[in-house]
Amino acid sequence: QVQLVESGGGLVQSGGSLKLSCTASRFTLAHYAIGWFRQAPGKQREGVACSDSSDGDSNDGPIDYADSVKGRFTMSRDNAKKMAYLQMNDLKPEDTAVYFCATDINCRAPEDMGYWGQGTQVTVSS
Repeated sequence: QVQLVESGGGLVQSGGSLKLSCTASRFTLAHYAIGWFRQAPGKQREGVACSDSSDGDSNDGPIDYADSVKGRFTMSRDNAKKMAYLQMNDLKPEDTAVYFCATDINCRAPEDMGYWGQGTQVTVSS
């Protein structure tokens, strides 16, 4: 059964940085899309960044970013290590949320992604 485990969340001041990691197991990551999503209190879950499946160990496929994080967040994946990462720079209080990684055959809307991790809390203080 697909398993995803996020790590790296925490408390950071506005303007700071964090790097999230997602460890994938029990499936071949290269054959699947993997994405980062977030949910702030009282808000719907939203997409942050998503990478469609890539051939073999190629980690250079295109990545789609939400407009709100473009230029600040960078997603990467390492299919051989079965890892995905989200480097978050210049964090803002509005980035505060629980961050999830999720996987499916293709990048999809949050409600359509099939497999999810448990999430990691990111809190940005002003």
